[in-house]
Amino acid sequence: MLPLDPTADIGRRAWVPCPRCQDDRDCATCLDGRTCADHWRYLLSNQGSLLHLQCPSCTHLWAWQSGFGAGGRGRTTP
Repeated sequence: MLPLDPTADIGRRAWVPCPRCQDDRDCATCLDGRTCADHWRYLLSNQGSLLHLQCPSCTHLWAWQSGFGAGGRGRTTP
């Protein structure tokens, strides 16, 4: 398991499903599309609409195209 990125800050969070652990899959709050207190990800950085994230549960790192603003539609890249 990777350690948390040194730039991880609880003040910078995103609510995006983790493609590795999928810990949000049975959460009623997440399934409702609401902001969950348990299933958030560290937002490490962004480049426009491309978000760089880390899951606090399994420490997986990935980039996610949010589709917000300039750029493409949302998709996960390993």
